Amino acid sequence: MPETTQPRTILAAAPRGLDHLVIGVRDLDAAGAFYERLGFTVGARNRHPWGTENRIVQFPGSFLELITIGDANAIVPPAPRQFSFGHFVREALGRGEGLSMLVLESTDAKADAAAFQTAGIGDFEPFFFERQAKRPDGSTVRVAFSLAFAADPLAPECGFFVCQQHEPQNFWNPAFQQHANGASALSAAVMVTDDPPAHRGFLSAFAGFPEVLEGNADYVLGLPRGRLDVLDPEAAQAIYHVEPDPTPARFLGFCVTVPDLDALASRLEAAEIPFSQGEDRIVVPAEAAMGCVIAFERG
Repeated sequence: MPETTQPRTILAAAPRGLDHLVIGVRDLDAAGAFYERLGFTVGARNRHPWGTENRIVQFPGSFLELITIGDANAIVPPAPRQFSFGHFVREALGRGEGLSMLVLESTDAKADAAAFQTAGIGDFEPFFFERQAKRPDGSTVRVAFSLAFAADPLAPECGFFVCQQHEPQNFWNPAFQQHANGASALSAAVMVTDDPPAHRGFLSAFAGFPEVLEGNADYVLGLPRGRLDVLDPEAAQAIYHVEPDPTPARFLGFCVTVPDLDALASRLEAAEIPFSQGEDRIVVPAEAAMGCVIAFERG
């Protein structure tokens, strides 16, 4: 097993909440249609200058980003201190569809990039970009973001960055946050690893040292918005019914909050989407959901 390098303790101004999750899919239109069958409102297709295209599912303060490769020729190769978003997405999709990047909120991406460097968890230049976004009435508005990246050497297939919104009033829209399935929040990202304690130092530093709720080997990072569940394979199998995977560390999927599990079960049955139902959650398996476990929690 690789040696664990403990990050130097650099306190963030405050713990960071969930911002969004990046979910790689090979067919963006098919993924959008599937999430609509699940009962989500899915936004229009957007294009990035580095070759990727996305569609977004919004919640108050957080979102899911369904992403694919639109123009492989536009992908910039990695370079020293330069994180190539398009390259990472392409490599992840080469391994398979599913959740590949965890994104937390930022109020100052430049400061976060410096903090990551000082803590020894990332040495990347912060990255700014902007694009046009479509409103429900068909008009377009400017949205802009600054990103700061981190890296866990023990989880090379997992991407980590923070996102600062420069035009939040143009990005967030209550109309996009109304979902037929009643989903009201992105409540958790789920990571599974052979050795949860080995990642605790990195994840705590990346998240701004939030409260950690202890399990056995497992633990939960309680974020200002949502949480990160870090599970070993046995716990992941018990909760989400997934089979063991040889990958030492990966993102398994996500959880959203819904008010009525029975109503959701009826919707999924009508849509002929496989699921399992327990007392507190409904789980749509990864093999039925483009590589990403989707859990609906009562709340």
